[in-house]
Amino acid sequence: MSTAAGATGDNPAASKLGLTSGQIVQELGWDDDVDDALRLAVEDAVDGELVEEAVEAVDVVLLWWRDGDGDLVDGLVDSLTDLTDTGYIWLMTPKVGRAGYVDASDLSESAITAGLAQTVSATASAEWSATKLVRPRGTRR
Repeated sequence: MSTAAGATGDNPAASKLGLTSGQIVQELGWDDDVDDALRLAVEDAVDGELVEEAVEAVDVVLLWWRDGDGDLVDGLVDSLTDLTDTGYIWLMTPKVGRAGYVDASDLSESAITAGLAQTVSATASAEWSATKLVRPRGTRR
């Protein structure tokens, strides 16, 4: 029998994301190049499916973003639409040297412009990096 903790144990990157059972995770920016093993590990960790169209506030947004997807600031602001006041965004970007790589300075500048603070970064998979973005404490209700 698999448990949520056991499932993330099989995928160290999913463990680094700090997800817990019962959280609602909205996935944005999905395309054929995303890491399906990581997606499944996230679903196992939260014991539910990723949602695309939220019908209620979500705890976490998993945003896949590549250079060329458009304006990152707009993407981040759109990610805030269904996010709870205490929720956060995991921004998934291709690693350095991969197609669609997003420069770290562009990521940082876009986060600040969108009113977000960058907290931690982690290796999500062989192809993807993860950056956690939150609302600054002073702007939470």
